[in-house]
Amino acid sequence: MALDRERVLKEAAALLTRRASTPMDEIARAAGISRATLHRHFAGRDALIRALEEHGIAQFVQAMDAARLEEGDAADALRRLIAEAEPVAAVLAFLFTENQLFEDGEINAGWAELDARIAALFRRGQEEGGFRIDLSAAWLTEAFYGLIGAGAWAVYEGRVARNDLNHSIAELLLGGIRRSMEK
Repeated sequence: MALDRERVLKEAAALLTRRASTPMDEIARAAGISRATLHRHFAGRDALIRALEEHGIAQFVQAMDAARLEEGDAADALRRLIAEAEPVAAVLAFLFTENQLFEDGEINAGWAELDARIAALFRRGQEEGGFRIDLSAAWLTEAFYGLIGAGAWAVYEGRVARNDLNHSIAELLLGGIRRSMEK
């Protein structure tokens, strides 16, 4: 029987986003495979986390593509991005806080692509005159990740209804970055 890598990564993401210390045998059980099979395909926890990173980045790239960031004004593009990112929000939140991914100094180039595309959206909003210019695009990118992660966790904990998540993130973020025309 061939290993369904997608299923293993999905189960690992589901468990690790809820409890980062989930043991490998529990991940294997959730994926319907033995721990030995899991270790044959992912030579330890680090390898699994790195595979999950690649998977999460790829999913978020797909979400960004689906959001059509270049279309319409930046605020509408940001709303679309928030909506498209929701299915991968929990994985992104886990990866964004997973220290081992950043310890060795070699950061996955995929993160740089994600950051660049999101920052470009914020810069476009600033150039269009819709977003504040006193906040850097880099900071707005970090704030975006933070709100996505916090929102995913709040939904998981039952403090926020899933149906309210996209609106809550968009309104809080846009409310803080909209450029005021008052002097």
